[in-house]
Amino acid sequence: MRTVVLFLFFSSFLNPVFTQGFLGINTDFKRIDIPFEYENNLIVVEVVFNKVFPLKFIFDTGAENTILAKKEFADILGIPYEREFKLMGADMKTELTAYLIRNIHLHTGELVMPRHSMLVLDDDYFRFEEVAGLEVHGILGADIFRNLVVKINFERKLITLTKRRHFKPPKDYESVPIEIVRSKPYLITNLNLKQDSTVKVKLLIDSGAMVTLLVNTNTHPDLHLPPNVLRGNLGAGLGGFIEGYIGRIKTLEFGSYQINEIVANFQEIDSMMDVSILNGRHGILGNQLLKKFHLIIDYPRETLYLKANRKFKKSIEFDKSGIVVIAASVHLDSYLIHEVIPGTPAAEAGLLRGDKIISINGWPQGFLTLGSINKILRKKEGKRIRMRIRRDGVKMVFSFKLRNLI
Repeated sequence: MRTVVLFLFFSSFLNPVFTQGFLGINTDFKRIDIPFEYENNLIVVEVVFNKVFPLKFIFDTGAENTILAKKEFADILGIPYEREFKLMGADMKTELTAYLIRNIHLHTGELVMPRHSMLVLDDDYFRFEEVAGLEVHGILGADIFRNLVVKINFERKLITLTKRRHFKPPKDYESVPIEIVRSKPYLITNLNLKQDSTVKVKLLIDSGAMVTLLVNTNTHPDLHLPPNVLRGNLGAGLGGFIEGYIGRIKTLEFGSYQINEIVANFQEIDSMMDVSILNGRHGILGNQLLKKFHLIIDYPRETLYLKANRKFKKSIEFDKSGIVVIAASVHLDSYLIHEVIPGTPAAEAGLLRGDKIISINGWPQGFLTLGSINKILRKKEGKRIRMRIRRDGVKMVFSFKLRNLI
């Protein structure tokens, strides 16, 4: 058995010990379109698994391999498991198990993969439903598109795959050199944690990350926490929620674009971890930033093409309540408070971990989604929130005003 690592925010790392390479999919195609849903900052595509099950997969440029998170679908079809892998969880401590399956037929949009190899998790370690509020069954990784040109249009909710010989760089896009390492794209750029403090960093371009920016503070001597930060959950990864800090950085360069006052996540890498698996990266660029652009990743020529879209000037809002909400129940239509950050409006009002939300500002739980709840809790400072909850069978009402936390 070989120990590998699946990392943070639904991104994965895996040595290519079983990848078959590009399988001659629709060999005469010039371009293939794949529509997607964009939910809670995740790109979700429908994938038909082995010609039987229509499943939901995250389209993930930060994942090297395709992964089935729900083992029951492989079990129902009697698919044999050829090899066991030990995976390390996102906390870099918990050891998990996955299995290799081969010759799987996958179909998404106009793309057909007749004999694909992928991993199957022994248990559903991702907890997609809790943190995303929607049912997701796996990850579509770079083993599928690493030899192609990939365009992600967040406005049209469309992924376009093009063979390199048929691709013509668009004249109205800016071209930026990137590095492709283990089938994953990395951008070398500058960020300023504070005024007059520029650090050159290597960031993974990760369409499977729900965040704006993640900075690993102990990967560079000049990367450190900004003055005003909150400690809490950064998000979820393989094996559970990830602890760290949330704050702002002064500026980030993305090509010739400069993005100011970005809400960023800060995490320190475990000192016992083999950092070579990170390919020298200092952090991750996630969808909350990527969605501001039309993106084209030319994998064969290691070039990123980008153009700002209509969302570029829209500010990225952050939670102003101090609570982390997760989805619960079979139908993902009830919501629990997973964490209350000390010293925040929700904590001061008396809300507690485990409280079940009945309504927010008059909207009953049945009319809410996890996305709409997060949107309400990111509204402008001073907005009053009235929340009805159930605690130990007792209905209670709490009220607080939103305020900027970082």
